Amino acid sequence: MKLFASVLALSFSALPAAFAPSAMLGQTPSTSPILGIWQGNATVRDTQQVPITIRISGSGSRLKAEFLNGPADYPDSTPASSVTFDGAHLVASFDYFARTLEATITDGKLSGTYGPAHPTAKSAPTPFTATRGKVEMDPASAPNAPDISGSWEIATKSSKGESAWEFRADPPKGKSPVIKTVIQQIDGDTGGLWGTWNGSSYIVGHFDADGPALYSVTPQTDGTLLINSLLANPHAPTNAGLIARRPTEARKENLAAPTDPTQQTTVKDPNTPLAFSFPDLNGKIVSNTDPEFRGKVVIVAVGGSWCPNCHDEAPFLVNLYKQFHSKGLEIVNLDFEQGDPDTDTARLKAFIAHYGISYPVLAAGTTDQLSEKIPQGVNLNCWPTSFFIGRDGLVKEVHAGFAGPGNTAGHVALEHDVTEFVEKLLAQPAPSQTVSITK
Repeated sequence: MKLFASVLALSFSALPAAFAPSAMLGQTPSTSPILGIWQGNATVRDTQQVPITIRISGSGSRLKAEFLNGPADYPDSTPASSVTFDGAHLVASFDYFARTLEATITDGKLSGTYGPAHPTAKSAPTPFTATRGKVEMDPASAPNAPDISGSWEIATKSSKGESAWEFRADPPKGKSPVIKTVIQQIDGDTGGLWGTWNGSSYIVGHFDADGPALYSVTPQTDGTLLINSLLANPHAPTNAGLIARRPTEARKENLAAPTDPTQQTTVKDPNTPLAFSFPDLNGKIVSNTDPEFRGKVVIVAVGGSWCPNCHDEAPFLVNLYKQFHSKGLEIVNLDFEQGDPDTDTARLKAFIAHYGISYPVLAAGTTDQLSEKIPQGVNLNCWPTSFFIGRDGLVKEVHAGFAGPGNTAGHVALEHDVTEFVEKLLAQPAPSQTVSITK
């Protein structure tokens, strides 16, 4: 998942404006009290400060708000679903994540909270304070920064059965001192983590619609990297953090490579069609036996609107559907929510609307029912997971997880490989008599 807390928490001070889009912060603020770029800090776990950047634009019913991360030449943006401002009180709803930003302007400062639309004692919103205008990045943070760009591997023993994760760093672009990093697990990635060198470590992170992330990346004398989550639970048992090695060094130490996403999950019987039969949000039952799926290439995408990596995957599936539906591609989303009646349905509807999903989204159950509802899956434990079904109705490949845009190289490679595979399946002729499909 996007954030994980099984690493040592560290404390530090004097956070740089490392992953704010610094060049954009030079814009002249509008005369409106709310429009412009707002930058400050969110306070996580009472003491940890995470930089936060918010852009407010538009007017009236077209008022917009979005979180920004990264430098201006490759900014990352996550927009609000709706925004209102009454002259002092700002409310920005991120319905597709079931989260809300509420803030007020006092003495030129924007102060408020961001968090669950229905907060509980266990999910309190995160407070933040920001000011509007230009914020310069500390020029002393960039010189003599070591080059850590490229791919690294983190040996681990995860609950998913992995032996390693990937850590990737992209070098700064142009004159910007900001690097982009990411941790790729079998489920998916952390999202882009931007930051700068502070003299001893890179401090990288983001604050987006999914919330905050913050890590320190410290080069070691033996050529490895020590990676720590700065938002980990301070009361959890401490450990020595995550050690990242170059792949060649990991092989020398006989450490396993990250799991191939196509090898994580399989099916019990590849000669038996993958069965599904669930209602859509209007109550209509959609099944693998329906005529519209016969002789078609079908992607059965398992996920949930609560899953950040499923949000990363959705735009890609939407594009695939637009590109290949007329050539015989069908997509079905089997949605598993967390069992919260106050959140699940509204968030799922917003998820569908936000990404413009036009293929069927079926209410398959809750996350704890995954194995029960899809019994043919073997080691089916990743969110998302996609089953690729050929024109003969049989599963040809299963892909666990998703490398999102935060993992630039991994995302580009995944888009290429999946598109090529779908084209290959579509090129196969439909059988004159399809496999007998039973539930």
